[in-house]
Amino acid sequence: MKKFILFSGFTFMLYCSAEAQSWIDRVGKSAENAAKRAVENRVERKTDETVNKTMDKVEESEKKKGKKSDSKNQGEQPIREPSLASYSKFDFVPGEKVIFFDDFSSESIGDFPLKWFTNGSGEVVTTNRGAGNFFKITKSGYYIPELHEKFTDNFTVEFDLIPLNSSMKTMYGIDFFVLSGDTNSPGYGSQPGKAGIRIRPDYETVMWNNWSEAREWQGENGDVAATFKSDQKYRVSFWVQKQRIRMYVNEQKILDLPRGLQANYTYNIFRIETFTDDATPYIGNFRIAAGAPDVRNKLMKEGKLVSYGIYFDVNKDVVKPESYGTLKEIAAVLNEVPSVKVKITGHTDSDGNDAANLDLSKRRAASVKAELVKSFGVNGDRLTTDGAGESRPVALNDSPANKALNRRVEFVKQ
Repeated sequence: MKKFILFSGFTFMLYCSAEAQSWIDRVGKSAENAAKRAVENRVERKTDETVNKTMDKVEESEKKKGKKSDSKNQGEQPIREPSLASYSKFDFVPGEKVIFFDDFSSESIGDFPLKWFTNGSGEVVTTNRGAGNFFKITKSGYYIPELHEKFTDNFTVEFDLIPLNSSMKTMYGIDFFVLSGDTNSPGYGSQPGKAGIRIRPDYETVMWNNWSEAREWQGENGDVAATFKSDQKYRVSFWVQKQRIRMYVNEQKILDLPRGLQANYTYNIFRIETFTDDATPYIGNFRIAAGAPDVRNKLMKEGKLVSYGIYFDVNKDVVKPESYGTLKEIAAVLNEVPSVKVKITGHTDSDGNDAANLDLSKRRAASVKAELVKSFGVNGDRLTTDGAGESRPVALNDSPANKALNRRVEFVKQ
């Protein structure tokens, strides 16, 4: 298991014009040359060993801190998870229909994931920064998830990100593009139907560049929009509603532009791109979902709401904090109609033991109820819970995407 450490600030750049592309080419070339010089002067294995030793020290330090503040989590993960309460301003709600999901669980360690296009290279790895498998990008190039369905006008993209630099010397960039183009040629996208966000060390602003505007984007208090440390895992989320684009890093909304995307373009490609081999980010739990969930209509009129926006760690029943936006919307409907009673049912995929899955689904449903009551003031007498385990699948359990469809929480009006 490889471990890395790097402390740095990151910059985000959004751009969607030919002028912006030429700027990127110049910066990318500079970074590329610097990367070559760095690569020529290092031996990769020795660098990895040095980084691993440094990360071991950090991990040991975190464990010592954990003994004082959270003994129950000792040994499970060196980075403590945030609480649901810390996401009190988080309004992100995932799309209603999952059209792509990859947690890289079906891939062998060391292999390149099968459902991604690339002209670079990468491998599936594990890391102590988060549970499960991650996709480690190891060569410069583009990386695109293979989709068989369209985004629609409203869609969301979410993934875990551990931004790393293998040499710890070279300035580099990681870009995330939303493109309008030919899916048969995924390495290219039309101009100006192109928008992207760049992460780079040592820069702490966000630049938005459109046909009609170019400006810095900063936080509400004029501070930097987001700061990263490469020894930590971040949940990055994009929410697109026609021309409007919003971006979140963990619980913080760092970007909200009503006309951030070009009109009259069909965005149908999401592309990750790096410009130097020294950029070795880890990507995990990658999900694209289409459509905006209509909580009120589904629950009040149709009588059933199927939610994919309530998250749990593998084999755990604790509601993850990024579920806040979804729970907030559900609670708002329930509190506006106090006479309605609802049954909450948890569902799992078929991995593991049947009895264990049934128990897990029941505990997850109970945890959802507890959060609705504690965090959002819903009357608990109106809520009952149950679990169906793996017994009611809505898709075959033959791929990470289909398993993600089976892992869900259902709300049924009584």
